[in-house]
Amino acid sequence: MNFFRTMLLLAALTALFMAIGFALGRGPGMTIAFIIAAGMNIFAYWNSDRMVLAQQDAQEADEATAPELYAIVRQLAANAQLPMPRVYIINSEQPNAFATGRNPNNAAVAASAGLLRMMSKEEVAGVLGHELAHVKNRDTLTMTIAATVAGAISMLANFGMLFGGRRDDEGGGGFVSTLIAIIVAPMAAGIIQMAISRSREYAADHDGALICQHPLWLASALRKIENAARQIPNEQAEEHPASAPLYIINPLSGAGMDNLFSTHPNTENRIAALEAQAREMGQGAPVGGISASPLSGSDYGQGPWPGGPASSRPSGGPWG
Repeated sequence: MNFFRTMLLLAALTALFMAIGFALGRGPGMTIAFIIAAGMNIFAYWNSDRMVLAQQDAQEADEATAPELYAIVRQLAANAQLPMPRVYIINSEQPNAFATGRNPNNAAVAASAGLLRMMSKEEVAGVLGHELAHVKNRDTLTMTIAATVAGAISMLANFGMLFGGRRDDEGGGGFVSTLIAIIVAPMAAGIIQMAISRSREYAADHDGALICQHPLWLASALRKIENAARQIPNEQAEEHPASAPLYIINPLSGAGMDNLFSTHPNTENRIAALEAQAREMGQGAPVGGISASPLSGSDYGQGPWPGGPASSRPSGGPWG
């Protein structure tokens, strides 16, 4: 099903590319656009994760530079029975995170510096458990290719708005190219929303809570991230709005046209689902804060978690 969804998405994005090419250059323009789109689809399959990480100003971390973060990801990956992904820190004060990669063997998880400063280790584990659930469910290929190609479509649309009108005297349809350029960005955003469906976010919440085995850790983190994202801008995401669905919470300020489409389910609904999951697991503590009790390996069945009490982490971050 994921493979079919990915192919459908790529076909739709290719059609948009060809439509813009036709508007700009009629038949030859459409042919050129098709060749470009085909090459971009192949390139995006192999390289879109690197492009997204570079766009978001994510720097790779390792056990030496961020030992606590690396250890938490390693433990979560073991819990999920996944290969160890690459670990990145996003240079942003907005608390947020995303995962990328074409398959579990080529996956990467990225957490912002703000997330590591503002969240306890338990909350970070909840967030990264969600991201690893996307990896395990193989959502990351569709999400990353969608972000890369949709961003390219927006750039091509902007090109059409600037230069398409010059073909009016030649009967080339400058008005049509301008009109398509105006509507193509929200169309691309709509396609991304089809790829990044709300049910997949709910599934990643549920499965991520199983990976870290504490749904309320993620619930607490979601509430904090939602509140902070409204106040702290994410400059990288604002520059590349097609990347917004990759994040665990919408990183965009909401200014402009991005509000026409909802990239994520309602956060309160997500929290309610996680609270219900916690009750089913016999964990009835309210979401309002996470205790600083030691992270005991016996609670998880996969060996000890790193670090000790959450309160022992220095407040300065990022970790390491």
